Amino acid sequence: MPPVESEISLHAGKVKLLISALNEAVYGQEALIENVVTGLLARGHILLEGLPGLGKTELVKALAKALELENKRIQFTPDLLPGDITGNPVLQETANGREFVFQKGPLFANLVLADEINRASPKTQSALLEAMQEQRVTVLGTTHPLPSPFFVLATQNPIELEGTYPLPEAQLDRFLFKLVVTRNSVATLEKIVLNREIGVEPVVKPVLTREELSGILAAVRQIYLPDVVANYIARLVDATHEDRSKTATSIKFGASPRAALGLAAAAKARALIAGRINASFEDVEAVAVPVLQHRIILHYEARIEGKTNREVVEALLREVPRQSLDLPSTLKDS
Repeated sequence: MPPVESEISLHAGKVKLLISALNEAVYGQEALIENVVTGLLARGHILLEGLPGLGKTELVKALAKALELENKRIQFTPDLLPGDITGNPVLQETANGREFVFQKGPLFANLVLADEINRASPKTQSALLEAMQEQRVTVLGTTHPLPSPFFVLATQNPIELEGTYPLPEAQLDRFLFKLVVTRNSVATLEKIVLNREIGVEPVVKPVLTREELSGILAAVRQIYLPDVVANYIARLVDATHEDRSKTATSIKFGASPRAALGLAAAAKARALIAGRINASFEDVEAVAVPVLQHRIILHYEARIEGKTNREVVEALLREVPRQSLDLPSTLKDS
């Protein structure tokens, strides 16, 4: 049963308190924080990219404190092994004698901070694939479920920096959002200097209980997605493939069906934050860049011409109409 407007308004008010608390912890990143909360409510994993020192890790730590979720931090380094993330069987004395007992790794938490994820080898990065998609890990043939809810928030430095490895395409596709963290303005830097000290973390009080978060996550799933908006999502993802749009001539590989599901989930989450019971075209357009930009691969020629993934997605939004001329009149009016 779809939630009523009063219920959605109540949830939206709680989410706004969360956003406000995060804005007090990390200055000058209002748009970034709203996107992070949107991705979280859509039950998605988030990749934060930016130069060191811009507050990526601080934002994730503040989010964990505000939500009172069990959180773990994994510092990715070149010598990190998959077992260091998922856990390993350890030989121990038990009632039945000496047996291998599985010792859970730091991946077993509600909110996992994968710090500088692209400093580990692709083999180690791939240890997250099953966890991010199926919320479980398999070690020596035995499957272990992860806690619920389960979120991975990863940070990475720009790929051009020395000592980094590109994330595999299958890994990137499991992130709902890729968000680029930009540098601060002069006014924000002044506020940071006046209100922060090196080595002193900002105080973040709990805002949402686990039960309240679970209620909001359930409500997001009940947000109504009109047929015309679902059709728009399908056409937008389809347009990322060659021969499906003019803009797609720059794209070598387009977005997957997982991207379409991500667009729908993120649009619903954004609608709830705004206090609405249905997702709109505007919601889809607002989340299209963070959902799609890391899921497309440009042709070499396009990259040589200086085109970026973000610019290509923005061009697709201009090219693909909100409503298809091929839709039946009954669907257009729905």
